[in-house]
Amino acid sequence: MVLDIFLGILQIVLFPGIVFCIGLTFLLEWIDRKYYADLQNRMGPLYVGWRGILQPFADFIKLMAKEDITPKAADRKMFTATPLFSVVVPLLALLFIPIANITGVLSFQGDLIFILFLTTIVAILIILAGYSSMNRYSSIGAARAGLQLMGYEIPLTLAALTPAMIARSLTITEIVQYQAVAGMSILLFPSMIAFGVFIITLLPELEKIPMDIPEAETELVAGWQTEFSGKKYAFFRLSNNLELLLGAGLAVTLFLGGPYGIEKLPGLTALDLVIQGNIVLSTVWYTVWFLIKTAIVVLVITNLRALFSRYRIDQMVRGAWRYLTPLMIGVTAITMLLSAVAPGLYPVV
Repeated sequence: MVLDIFLGILQIVLFPGIVFCIGLTFLLEWIDRKYYADLQNRMGPLYVGWRGILQPFADFIKLMAKEDITPKAADRKMFTATPLFSVVVPLLALLFIPIANITGVLSFQGDLIFILFLTTIVAILIILAGYSSMNRYSSIGAARAGLQLMGYEIPLTLAALTPAMIARSLTITEIVQYQAVAGMSILLFPSMIAFGVFIITLLPELEKIPMDIPEAETELVAGWQTEFSGKKYAFFRLSNNLELLLGAGLAVTLFLGGPYGIEKLPGLTALDLVIQGNIVLSTVWYTVWFLIKTAIVVLVITNLRALFSRYRIDQMVRGAWRYLTPLMIGVTAITMLLSAVAPGLYPVV
């Protein structure tokens, strides 16, 4: 009993929990910045570590060492609390993502709904952070964040629920296990449409170009982040990286088979048996495949950042309500209909 508790704590704190996820966020930020720079014919991170791989970590340490200023008119308690909670909430959600195993560190029935709830909490924290600053630019940025939330939340949720309906489960572990038997959800119609919508709606969730409207530097200085500095700004930067890992990891889990690799392909049964029979090998195997798939999703997001310029807030909300939401309602209806009338298409496993 004591050993199980100790191992559980190690999983939460070290691997594949808090420390591993934070380290992985710095790696994904480096991949994002390096590839984004390459698309724009720039160098990107270069000097700190091999090809600048340690630059994101160095930036975090530098921000932690800078002066931390709280405006006199700000709501001091909320102004201080929102950066802390913005890190804790995505870290909690990441504990449910299967990284080194087919199940996350934490798991319970219906945990997919809980993760989607936590992603909404992160957006609400951004709104509270902007309003607590008592700054005009920050208030406008917070209002834009709220409008974005009203636009992308419904199609994002419906897109995430599409593979859940195919697997007939709202539990992440069961969705991953279903894909191990029936194949990756992205290969099943109309789940590939849901994957595209999921990636598009991740952009406003992560406030990435072209959906970085709440912090548009050309209009609002830094939007809702204008008054944050030092440790608080470092926490928000870390939170954004954690959200990137969470969003990409959720896409991998729901649509790309989670941590499963090529061992589930026909003819590789012997390899699958060897991996399942060795806990160390399976941990390394699943982690490597999760990292590869997550990096691919991050590169897709980076491509979208480089291809498009920033939308106006009315364009973003109009597009979400006029196109994405009806599209996902139709996809959801088709998925439910196919599950009922063509059970062979989505077999029960």
